[in-house]
Amino acid sequence: MAEAPPLFAAEDLARSFDVSRPLLQRLLAGEGRRRLRAVDGVTFAIPRGSTLSLVGESGCGKSTVARLAVGLYAPSRGQVRFDGVALAEARHDPRQRRRMQMIFQDPYASLNPRWRVGDIIAEPLTAFGLLPTAAARRDRVGALLAQVGLTSADGEKFPHEFSGGQRQRISIARALSSNPEFLVCDEPTSALDVSVQAQILNLMQDLQRSLGLTYLFISHNLAVVRQVSDRIGVMYLGRIVELAASETLFRRPRHPYTRALLAAIPDLDMTGRTRIPVGGEVPSPIDPPTGCAFHPRCPLANDRCRAVAPASLPPPDAPGTLVACHAVEEGREAD
Repeated sequence: MAEAPPLFAAEDLARSFDVSRPLLQRLLAGEGRRRLRAVDGVTFAIPRGSTLSLVGESGCGKSTVARLAVGLYAPSRGQVRFDGVALAEARHDPRQRRRMQMIFQDPYASLNPRWRVGDIIAEPLTAFGLLPTAAARRDRVGALLAQVGLTSADGEKFPHEFSGGQRQRISIARALSSNPEFLVCDEPTSALDVSVQAQILNLMQDLQRSLGLTYLFISHNLAVVRQVSDRIGVMYLGRIVELAASETLFRRPRHPYTRALLAAIPDLDMTGRTRIPVGGEVPSPIDPPTGCAFHPRCPLANDRCRAVAPASLPPPDAPGTLVACHAVEEGREAD
């Protein structure tokens, strides 16, 4: 029997943006168009009921991937497949569209301040025509609020009457109202206090277990994604440089950039482990380096790294991992 396809898959996904100056200014300066390559050939798949997290520094393209995943951006190259169907086709079918939802980063900006919370949560129900009567929608909103740790009376309030953590709970309730199977979570805890972050992460894990949800989780913090992820993809300048099971990545990171991110996590156990900081700045995605994009900051870079972009390959001793690094391919990462 053929193996079931993953619920979500990105295939050679790329997106660029035209950031050129106005035509007259370009003509006077004698310059051509400038394009920013936000995402440049990203491939991954997410099985049903699991969580894949994308992490990396600001500007690496992870939030652009999130928007490509739900169709807010059209890809410049490659495609997204949802349950085996190209997203370009699925997004025109309301029955398919309601199976995926998004939780946005800023709980203060993602909720309409003029709407009551009950109306915000009921909006997907109305848009997709899921419940025909106002009474049924009201009951559904009350159940969703209870599911995320609020009360049905909170539906009569406005967003400004809630804390940041409570607003993110409202955002989660809105995302769940259409009974989705796939949630894209774009840094859902980055605007929250640390103690509230833990509450939201625990809530999301509980919901995943009870509802069988599949997550694409976006974050810049490896310490956060360790708690929720089955697999982690590390992004740098629009590409995934390492993709591995969560515990494998934390136990033995292979790419030099992944090692640098892990070294930045505070060592609460006071192990005294050696930290090797990464120097330099992230290159511009408008004019990326030749070869490996990380080579200007990499302590292991050689002439091949500067000239040839590495392919994502499984290391001989880690078949479930993919690493885009010449040093790993050549066995130099331990030097």
